[in-house]
Amino acid sequence: MMRAIIAPPALSSAALTELKAWLGISRSADDAELVALLRTAFEICEGFIGAMPLQTGCEETLAASDGWQTLSARPARAITAVAALDLAGLRTALVTGDYELDIDADGLGRVRLRKPIDQTRVVVTYTAGMAADWESLPDAIRHGVIRLCAHQHRGRDDERKAAEVPPAVVAALWRPWRRMRLA
Repeated sequence: MMRAIIAPPALSSAALTELKAWLGISRSADDAELVALLRTAFEICEGFIGAMPLQTGCEETLAASDGWQTLSARPARAITAVAALDLAGLRTALVTGDYELDIDADGLGRVRLRKPIDQTRVVVTYTAGMAADWESLPDAIRHGVIRLCAHQHRGRDDERKAAEVPPAVVAALWRPWRRMRLA
């Protein structure tokens, strides 16, 4: 199973403005670095809570199977395409009757083939994420992202401080949103 981001989440200027206000930065010279911190903070947030904060376009390569297979990014919003993938990397779109899709109430996306195909892999294209944009994110998630970015920005010269990810204050903000899985 291999997931790729094909359409990164759109970071509005509001996110950058909020981070700059938190850090007390008014000039635009650091904007590229701060946007990179925001993107990294979203990845860390996803890893911590088990859900993508902002809606993102994803592609996932799965085995061609008639058993239900779960998509890795949650919450799935829409599964838009399923294509067979041959050994050379050529994709062939499958018709709707060749597969089944399911997204449950918790945003768990699943796919299975209804009939066998010649290829051994399929590529599933889908959208996943809790919120469509920065402003729609829950306040605790948004504030945790800002605080994590500020922590990383301020600790960039102190390896011990930067290594604590997420810091306790951010973990406390995100913990109510955390999804736990039993192995």
